[in-house]
Amino acid sequence: MGRLKTMQEAAFNFISLFSNDIGIDLGTATTLVYARGEGIVLCEPSVVAIQKGTNNVLAVGQEAKRMLGKTPGSIVAIRPMKDGVIADFEITESMLRYFIKKVQAKRVLVRPRMIISVPSGITEVERRAVKDSAYRAGAREVFLVEEPIAAAIGVGLPIEEPQGNMVIDIGGGTTEIAVISLAGIVFSRCIRIGGDEMDDAVIEYMKKNYNLMIGERTAEEIKMKVGSAYPLEEETDIEVKGRDLITGLPKLVKVNSEEIRQALDPPVREIIEATKVTLERTPPELSADLIERGIVMCGGGSLLKGLDKLIGDETGLPVIVADDPLTAVALGTGKVLEEIKYLKKISLASSS
Repeated sequence: MGRLKTMQEAAFNFISLFSNDIGIDLGTATTLVYARGEGIVLCEPSVVAIQKGTNNVLAVGQEAKRMLGKTPGSIVAIRPMKDGVIADFEITESMLRYFIKKVQAKRVLVRPRMIISVPSGITEVERRAVKDSAYRAGAREVFLVEEPIAAAIGVGLPIEEPQGNMVIDIGGGTTEIAVISLAGIVFSRCIRIGGDEMDDAVIEYMKKNYNLMIGERTAEEIKMKVGSAYPLEEETDIEVKGRDLITGLPKLVKVNSEEIRQALDPPVREIIEATKVTLERTPPELSADLIERGIVMCGGGSLLKGLDKLIGDETGLPVIVADDPLTAVALGTGKVLEEIKYLKKISLASSS
């Protein structure tokens, strides 16, 4: 048995010499790619610009994001991922193929093996859509890993031990909250609330309170610059440019961080409630572990100022934001690639 295992690992390593096996964090807002032996080699927005009425791809990633809200009538900039899952099959496939080609420039003798992170709450149909897109984009073999597991591995939590580890991963389209022990998810909640919903909340606030229409990029900028979940030591303000809904003319208004905190409160509250539900459903022995180990936050949404402090106050647990929250899931898929043992130990939906 040991000899067979050694032969399998040798074959795995031999094939890997001729292909760039990759791990992909296929996010609603951003896609990150980890290349085996190289680390994270790509981080680009999950945006595709196409010719209107066709599937003719004109730009992908950063170049396409610059077009959001600024395209002429003949060009449409879209995000093919919605709430962490594929909303447009063909466009997602084109986006994946573009990213794979970009990172496979050196070694193309063998098609890559792929580890792709997916939300823990997706359906079998959605899982199949991710795998089919990856195969059609050029994968040799596809494995899916649930995002909370990948995030926990990426931030270095000892998930294989019989101890409770809690992760909150706030992405663009979803928030994943999970308690992990013995390399498996004990209980998890996946809510379709994330950075996008926070941006939408800012857009609605500006529309309702100032009759000002702003775009996604402006809303994201406001959230990042003055957004918060907890009162700041020094409140700030920002000038916002948009279109007046009454006159239709360009308009400039000044808003402060307290207003934006108020705008962000509904999605933030949903994340806190989902966290509390997860804690309520956690077995007592693992709950005891969390008193010492606390909660680890990752994902772009965890960078919202004061969110860790608010969750800590609401739960009574220590809350830590990962050193590099944006790359946690991608690093997790990379560690699965680098250490074949993870393929056997964690719950992966492998190709059949």
